[in-house]
Amino acid sequence: MFKFSHIYVESESWQYPMTREIIARVGGQVIEIQNYKHVFNRPQQDFQVQKHSPKLILAVKHDNYLYPGSYLSPSYGYEHFYYNTLIQNCVYNCDYCYLQGLYNSANVVIFVNDTDFFHAVDEKLLPGNKVYLCISYDTDLLAFEKIVPYTSSWLAYATKHQNLVVELRTKSNYYSLIQHVKPSPNVILAWTVSPDEVIKKYEHKTPRFQTRLKNMKLAIADGWRVRLCLDPILYIENWRTLYLEMVESLFQEISAISLEDISVGVFRVNSQYLKKMRKINDADILYYPYVKNDTFRTYPMQIEKEILDTIEKKILQYAPKEKVFLS
Repeated sequence: MFKFSHIYVESESWQYPMTREIIARVGGQVIEIQNYKHVFNRPQQDFQVQKHSPKLILAVKHDNYLYPGSYLSPSYGYEHFYYNTLIQNCVYNCDYCYLQGLYNSANVVIFVNDTDFFHAVDEKLLPGNKVYLCISYDTDLLAFEKIVPYTSSWLAYATKHQNLVVELRTKSNYYSLIQHVKPSPNVILAWTVSPDEVIKKYEHKTPRFQTRLKNMKLAIADGWRVRLCLDPILYIENWRTLYLEMVESLFQEISAISLEDISVGVFRVNSQYLKKMRKINDADILYYPYVKNDTFRTYPMQIEKEILDTIEKKILQYAPKEKVFLS
């Protein structure tokens, strides 16, 4: 379990049982505050310095329980595409992660009023609406399961609503924590994978490739719908060899037929986020001369096409084209 030396607790949070449950699991010094934003949003914070010892903040969210899905993320054909933020920030520290450009703080905020998030989804589940909901965008929700069992509760919620599809995206190795949950056709478990060389250099604190692959195989064997995510693919030295060998290795162990689908994308990030990320992180991948495309930065079109074409061609040796989504 990830440790936190200090837990900041909004006064209003005490009325929710989840608050005491989390404190009992985590321990640490408890400090009561009036508003989580006074800690989380204060100026002059250093995201990367705080990553060495992030603090935990327990808070109550009062609005914006759902957000429209980002145009930078695939909707997989769903018209009603949303995501929520049950937790802000992540236990991992990937150099390319947009969270360091989105937030001033690396401290972790857990919103304890999960019932309000459920009610917000209820309101969207109108007759005829098929809602696609991502619950692990601004965090890795499964990685927090030992602290707060939100993954389990949302899987159970999804099972009760036939017009809802929930995607849980993760890099974690904590599938065992939800293995007791009966697989649901309304849930997609999505693992993001990378070559070990990329993980070691850019995806700090995350599990290795084979560990993620093992968790995927267990989920597939148990009957879950599993999505494979090769996103973002980084244009680095020897990228072609690294990613092609990884794809080869992956499909030696997992049949493409057993996968729900395969998502492939290159590095892309909001222009303002990248500007902020460069101020606090000296990772070389952030200083590539990306080109501006609308409001985000990504690789020049020729390079993006080369990456996507190369990886897609390799995947199509094992999987039918209708299972592959490029973004």
